[in-house]
Amino acid sequence: MQPSPSKSWQRPETLLLLMAFAVPISFSAWQALLNNFAIEQVAFTGKEMGILQSLREVPGFLAFAVVFVLLLFREQTLALTSLFLLGLGTALTGFFPSTIGLYLTTILMSLGFHYYETMQTSLTQQWIAKEHTAETFGKLIAIGSSAAIITFGLIWLGSSFLHLDFKWLYLLFGGLTMLIALIARFSFPAFEQQTIQHKHMVLRKRYWLYYALTFMSGARRQIFMVFAGFLMVEKFGYSVSDISLLFLLNASLNVFFAPRIGRLISRIGERNALVIEYIGLILVFCGYALVESGKLAAGLYVLDHLFFALAISQKTYFQKIAAPEDIASTAGVSFTINHIAAVVIPALFGLIWLQSHALVFLLGAAMALISLLLATLIPRTPQQGQETCFVRPAQL
Repeated sequence: MQPSPSKSWQRPETLLLLMAFAVPISFSAWQALLNNFAIEQVAFTGKEMGILQSLREVPGFLAFAVVFVLLLFREQTLALTSLFLLGLGTALTGFFPSTIGLYLTTILMSLGFHYYETMQTSLTQQWIAKEHTAETFGKLIAIGSSAAIITFGLIWLGSSFLHLDFKWLYLLFGGLTMLIALIARFSFPAFEQQTIQHKHMVLRKRYWLYYALTFMSGARRQIFMVFAGFLMVEKFGYSVSDISLLFLLNASLNVFFAPRIGRLISRIGERNALVIEYIGLILVFCGYALVESGKLAAGLYVLDHLFFALAISQKTYFQKIAAPEDIASTAGVSFTINHIAAVVIPALFGLIWLQSHALVFLLGAAMALISLLLATLIPRTPQQGQETCFVRPAQL
């Protein structure tokens, strides 16, 4: 039985914040432990890691199917179910220290993660007014980073002082996410949606620039997600504790900066924010290609992570140009577009990695350059009918 929304805290924004808090408890733990678990217990090389990361992105590639799942479930229900699956996949990871076992638990974890992320984007764009969306996304990043700080701190304590085995660390953090998903399921009412969403795939010509930005973001992000962390462990010998502390620093900076970045985007606009992000990422990727110092590489990693908060701009840009009934379907379609390259790049670049670490990051810089050129096509005041700078107000 669902509770009635009679309490002041039973609001959509509170539910969004609670779910955002639960996600990093599992995903940050999975990510922080992955490279050491894969190398130390499963004997992965760059080749197997590339295959793993490609498999991890398959559920994201299939995110377009969310519109068909929504024929059976409400978006809110699907978000909470996906959150539970994220925790379950994480909890099981340490119990299967083999190549096939790690591949299978990763797919389960990723299925929950990507479908949750699709629903979070859609629900935020539907539940939150346009003038507050960027700031709300910033709050979601900040609350998620707060959870990540707790997670990384506990991993550091568990690995450095308690010497806990990988399987108990994975079980702890996955179990916490599952518990929060169950609490949220039975503590919040089913919130009404203002606009009935399409229950079929939506691809519109006028959204082409958003699709292009999303595609390049997915391709470029893999360089950071897969190979930046792997560089720290393989080339510079970072331990679980070192990686946890590095992630802890990233999360701490996000708690402080993410809400401010959200407000900054509201002031300077999506175009300027994305231009700043992509120029910064070009410099960071070139730095990765040349770096020979572990401390300098860590500095680049922190800066790289901080720039990604500016990617909020892509979501707010779409909210401004989209028809309200397109939001849920396009959230799924955009995740699929985001993961087209993501399915291929980790495995392909894993082979390149065996020959040249630097080339992988230089290709990432080239992707960031293409994204920069696309960002300059965003109008200063995007809206329905004025999706790119090629469309002038006089033409409307």
